[in-house]
Amino acid sequence: MLEASTRFATENGGKYLAQLCKHFAHKIAVEQAEGQGQLRFSCGTGYLEADPDALRIRVEAPDEAQLAETKSVIESHLLRFAFREPADPLQWHSAG
Repeated sequence: MLEASTRFATENGGKYLAQLCKHFAHKIAVEQAEGQGQLRFSCGTGYLEADPDALRIRVEAPDEAQLAETKSVIESHLLRFAFREPADPLQWHSAG
C-alpha cells in the first residue's frame, strides 16, 4: 500500500473536514468522529484530521495511479470548499 500526506493550513479545519465528509457520504463509505474523518473511495482511502491551525490529510492506495486519483479528488474538493482562503496546490509528501 502506498501512502502520501499533506497539511492544509487553516483555522477552519473542522469545518472543511465536516464538509468533505458530508459531501462524499452521498457516494462512498465515510466515517466521521471527533475531528477525524475517513473517506473510502474505490481508488484509495483518505484520512482527515482537523487541528486548530490545519487540516491534515493522509491517503493510501494500492498503486501510484490510484494514489494520484485519491489525492486529486480530495484536493480538488477541498480547494473548492476553501475558495475564500488563499490556497495554493497542496504539497504532498510520500511516506517512506
